[in-house]
Order: sequence, then C-alpha cells, then structure tokens
Amino acid sequence: MREFSDWKSLDDPARGASVAMGNFDGIHLGHQSVIDQARGRSAPLGVITFEPHPREFFAARAGKEIPPFRLMNPEARANRLAKLGVDCLYELPFNAELADMSAQNFAREVLCDGLGISHVAVGGDFRFGKGRAGDADTLQALGRELGFDVTIAPLLHVGGIEASSTAIRNALAEGRARDAAEMLGHWHRIEGAVLHGDKRGRDLGYPTANMSVAGLHLPKLGVYAVKFDVLTGPHAGAYLGAASLGVRPMFGENMPNLETYIFDFEGNIYDQHVSVALVEYLRPEMKFDGLEGLKAQMAADCAQAREVLSAL
Repeated sequence: MREFSDWKSLDDPARGASVAMGNFDGIHLGHQSVIDQARGRSAPLGVITFEPHPREFFAARAGKEIPPFRLMNPEARANRLAKLGVDCLYELPFNAELADMSAQNFAREVLCDGLGISHVAVGGDFRFGKGRAGDADTLQALGRELGFDVTIAPLLHVGGIEASSTAIRNALAEGRARDAAEMLGHWHRIEGAVLHGDKRGRDLGYPTANMSVAGLHLPKLGVYAVKFDVLTGPHAGAYLGAASLGVRPMFGENMPNLETYIFDFEGNIYDQHVSVALVEYLRPEMKFDGLEGLKAQMAADCAQAREVLSAL
C-alpha cells in the first residue's frame, strides 16, 4: 500500500483512484462497507482520511482538553487498511487550511484538482467543509459538477445496533471485547512499539512486553486473554498470551499501560512493533497483600487465558 500526505503534488499513478473517505477510527464493519463501495472499479482502491483526527484539531484550536477517544493510532489504521487490500492511503494533514475550507472548495481543490479522484464513497452521515456545512448529498451534487462519481453507503447495523465507533467504545469500556469484535469485524487491537519497563514481570517469572496506550480510548482496565503479533524483527509471528491493561495498583500510582505475558516465548522484542488483540476480559485489576498472592493470581490468569484461546 502506498501512503501519501501531500494532496497538492501527487504523481500521476496516485491520481484517478476510486476512494472511500472518512475518519475510519476502528475500521469497523460500517467503515468496511464504505470501502467496499469504492472497490471493484477500473481504478486503484484508495482511502482518504485525516490526521490528526478533526475532533482533536478543533479541541486544540479551542484550547480544550478532551479525554482520549481514538480506537486506533495511525499505524494500526494503516496496517488494517493494507490488510483490506487498499492500494493508496491519502492521510491528509487536518490543519487550519482544511478546517476553514468550504465544502465546495474542498471538493474542487482537494478531491478534483489535488487527488484527481474518479469516484468517492462516503457513509450516509458524512459531513465536510467549514462548519460541517456539506453532507453526502452536497458531495453528490458537487461530484456531478466536477466530474467524479459519488456513492453514499447506508449505515450498517449489527444485531440491531448501528456499527459505530461510539458503540464500540462503549462495549470496550464495559469489557465486552467480543461484542466490540462483532461490530469491528476483527479483534480490537492495540499496536505500537515494545517499551522498556521496570522489569518487575521478569522478577516474578512472567516477563512482559510493555506498550503505551497514550492517546487511545481505554477499554475496561483489567486482565485479558490476547492474541499477540510481532510485526517486525527476527521474532515476527503470531503468539498467544495474557495481558494486563491498567495502572499496576500493587506498585503505586502509574500511567495506564498494556503489559503482555507471551506464552511459550523467549526472545528480545524491545523496540519492535507489535499488535495485541483483546479477545476476552478475564478480571479487573486487583491489589494483593504480597507478591506470592500476585504470582498465584497470574498463574491462574494464564491458565484461564489458555483455555479461552484454545477454544478459538
């Protein structure tokens, strides 16, 4: 998959794509249905998205702090789009220029003159342009004027619930990882580099791969059965494990992070990029009277996680 951020100076092979457009946070089944509307045409399959997320940009512009809400960082989004067969990712910088651009100018300057798209698919609730003045119908009318086709994908429902990033956040916040996966069409994953930690897990006999969750919506804190993929380095491959998402209450006040014990694994994966899929919530975080109690619970967690994962 080729990735682009400068919409003003694309080379010719990157122009003329059939694209899906949106923020695509989580790339859930609804997002995938929009992407499918852009697929199968006589043109490269592209996705137009924005970085930072417009909600983050407008909060910063207003001087407001908002709680982390993103389901995916840009790396995870790009990896998922590549798996879906996307040829070109246009990750446009969402800055003051784009934020203040009218719907008409966005369609003309960015979509038509800049990217030279042949077709664009959007969800039925899509909004664009300064003040969110443009909607999917506006885009369709502008496409007729400017010479590109527009498809409006209907909103998708799963089990009677609209597949949306908000519904997925709610499911994850309640520890319903499988419900979130049903709406996503894949396991919810946290991706990033393995960081150096305090090495406490190694001392306890359970060395863990530590990851930051900064900037992401936090699922329910606690212990999960997980699938663990090493994406780079000599140990690249798929593994299973048990992970603790939280603040480590046994060891004082800490920033939330994700610590994964990988079953039947030996090797150094510091600084390598990994992807952790939350499969099932096992229990909340707990504070124990001593390390022996913690070690006994970790052994029980691993046994339960193995049982859950063996049934997949």
